[in-house]
Amino acid sequence: MPSHLCWGSLWLGSVLFCPAPLQAQTSPRYAKEKPTVSSSTISKVWVADLGNGTYKNPVLNADYSDPDAIRVGDDFYMIASSFDGVPGIPILHSKDLVNWRIINHALTRQIPEAHFSKTQHGNGVWAPAIRFHKGEFYIYYPDPDFGIYLIKAKDPVGKWSAPVLVAAGKGLIDPCPLWDEDGKVYLAYAYAGSRAGIKSVLAVKQLNEAGDQAIDQGQLVYDGHEDDPTIEGPKFYKRNGYYYLFAPAGGVSTGWQLVLRSKNIYGPYERKVVMDQGKSPINGPHQGAWVDTPGGEDWFLHFQDKGPYGRVVHLQPMKWLKDWPVIGLDAEGKGIGTPVIQYKKPAVAKIYPINTPAESDEFNDHRMGLQWQWQANPEATWAIMNPGKGNLRLFTQSAPEDMNSYWEVPNLLLQKFPAEEFMATAKMKFSPNLKLEEEKAGLIVMGRSYANLALRSKNGQVSLVYSTCVGAAKGKKEQEISLTDWKEIKQNGTHAQPEEVYLRVKVGKGAVCTFSYSVDGLNFKSLPETFQAEEGQWIGAKMGLFAVKKGKSNDSGYADFDWFRVEPVHF
Repeated sequence: MPSHLCWGSLWLGSVLFCPAPLQAQTSPRYAKEKPTVSSSTISKVWVADLGNGTYKNPVLNADYSDPDAIRVGDDFYMIASSFDGVPGIPILHSKDLVNWRIINHALTRQIPEAHFSKTQHGNGVWAPAIRFHKGEFYIYYPDPDFGIYLIKAKDPVGKWSAPVLVAAGKGLIDPCPLWDEDGKVYLAYAYAGSRAGIKSVLAVKQLNEAGDQAIDQGQLVYDGHEDDPTIEGPKFYKRNGYYYLFAPAGGVSTGWQLVLRSKNIYGPYERKVVMDQGKSPINGPHQGAWVDTPGGEDWFLHFQDKGPYGRVVHLQPMKWLKDWPVIGLDAEGKGIGTPVIQYKKPAVAKIYPINTPAESDEFNDHRMGLQWQWQANPEATWAIMNPGKGNLRLFTQSAPEDMNSYWEVPNLLLQKFPAEEFMATAKMKFSPNLKLEEEKAGLIVMGRSYANLALRSKNGQVSLVYSTCVGAAKGKKEQEISLTDWKEIKQNGTHAQPEEVYLRVKVGKGAVCTFSYSVDGLNFKSLPETFQAEEGQWIGAKMGLFAVKKGKSNDSGYADFDWFRVEPVHF
């Protein structure tokens, strides 16, 4: 282990506090216990581990934006922004920084609860930070409309504490704490121009000893207006007597990774670009986390903006040169790295099994997979798992009365796109309440524009319908087409239960989507038109399931989803 590293109350591969120098902190018992859901899966569409001691980027080819990560013992933990998705703040676990699995969400519901009972696109959790201090995991997360919150847990797989408002205020974003050797606690953060009326600056607040309350108004420590516009997302570290702020600048899709350092926590800070795109195809490589291995290797996890696919996560080698980090490969010897596409895996204790975040779901458990999120705080009546029957039942819910499209519907059950090319299929049986004016359930690709393929009951008749809404985020209305060949299937009696259907979407390069359906699960009929998936508000496009209704009755219909499977695409 390098001499500058220690195990202490906060493990980040940096010297923050060392009550017993070089005394190893044992890995918590829960790191060895696998949760019952999504505990071990291997994607059929993207695996970063090449099985020969190397890996390919991205290590997570899905929208885990603004990643932050730490190491505790032999275990790595990563979190990401979740915005309006519920549950929020996904927690991922790895043993080697390449193979990751979802183990929990830190937020079961978003607060204020009433506010997040409706869709809040682009709001909610922005760029959280995770740290381990005195036997507890701390997550600081910002809500740009309310302030910076703290939640804690001794077991990251268990229940997290209720959010505590550390610093109230509009536009406070991207917090990251630092426990200094003298016992003082600080919080670095940035400002969202949309709420605060200023951006491109970084600031530091002092917190109380418990770390749950700001005790001053904060102080600006860096102005990026001239050299580093849109600087944000600071990560706070201390090493060899220097305070470091790792921060992205230059914009989400076009920027660079900046590092600031100072011997004084309030500056002045020296500036250095430590990674940019260079001649690589990886645009805007920045915003992430420095971690190290038990053997002392340094690594950096960051995102890349891929439009409708969201912000995917890359892993870069990192080294220190004259107390400055160099991230990626510095081919020109200028101290500025560029991203790697393929590289040797981190050196850890042993070779660990290949693992990827869950995608498919057979709905055989007592709860749905951890990959799923609602578009708002859910109600108990939205869904029920039927482990005995092996399905997920979605009850139809009343859509907002004034809605133009599903952009405003809260009970959409969604997950991230897992690769550039893939195929998702859902087996569904529809049982509508024919007393209702209209009910609809099916498969959806959601973003600022969206498309869905669904069964719809209206006037006592069930139809297969294809709907699109280009410009949903701008208030445009949905356009619906009833598929006439579905009526022919019913009339010809070629299927005993025409309300049971297999719905499929194939996603090709560029996020071009082709929907199809089948009544036997073998022969699929493709729709002639394609749909161009679009990103959502600060997130990539998502896919998933829904069940909605119009009209009033004393009961709802429902849709039973037998399974949802993600597989390689075949055109």
